[in-house]
Amino acid sequence: MAGKGNKMYQAIFFDLDGTLLPMDQEVFTKAYFAKLSEKLAVTGKSAGELIPAVWAGVKQMVKNDGKRTNEAVFWETFVQLTGLSEEVVRPLCEDFYKVDFHAVRPVTGENPLALRAVAAARAICPNVVLASNPLFPLDGQLTRMSWVGLSAKDFTAITSYETDSFCKPNPAYYQALCKRLGVDPKDCLMIGNDEAEDMAAATAAGLSGYLVTDCRIPSEAHPWKGAQGSFAELTDALEHGFATK
Repeated sequence: MAGKGNKMYQAIFFDLDGTLLPMDQEVFTKAYFAKLSEKLAVTGKSAGELIPAVWAGVKQMVKNDGKRTNEAVFWETFVQLTGLSEEVVRPLCEDFYKVDFHAVRPVTGENPLALRAVAAARAICPNVVLASNPLFPLDGQLTRMSWVGLSAKDFTAITSYETDSFCKPNPAYYQALCKRLGVDPKDCLMIGNDEAEDMAAATAAGLSGYLVTDCRIPSEAHPWKGAQGSFAELTDALEHGFATK
């Protein structure tokens, strides 16, 4: 794939939810929280107590300033709000993301082109990354990837709450990822469906962007006018080469 001046990209980043994995974000989140609450019911806490605590942890991860991992930030917040022991809840969550999380799959869509698109990117770029917002543990990322036939071996790196200290839409998330890979942001391409989190944040960090429109999440503050198309069009473009400008 060529970028400006036909220069080859050194890294291609793929978003997961709504990009590789088709979904309605609200429908997915509702089903996800319902199943997670069921799993954690053995702690004696109701969904009305657990879900707000999880959301609070998510909000703190989004605000993370890079001094600690998202994982540390989440668990500190969750434990403070619920009074539950991390030693009790963490094993339940680990089992949930490996096993029970699969029950949420029916509310997401199929994408038979996911493997083709990632394989095409790997054929033309040395680093292909699953740049899913690192609000989930790695097991949560791997489980959702598996719903479209992808696995860890398909990527150079996968962002997760264990390894990352920033979140989308903070441009620092992309900058830190580029630094980890040893690549210049201007030599990287972000592929995603969210005009704010994927396009605006990535381009603010210096990357190029391609908006996948199938499950597009628009932004009034950051409307995207750049390269875009359906996932099928993206796959064709990756397989035949294209410039984003």
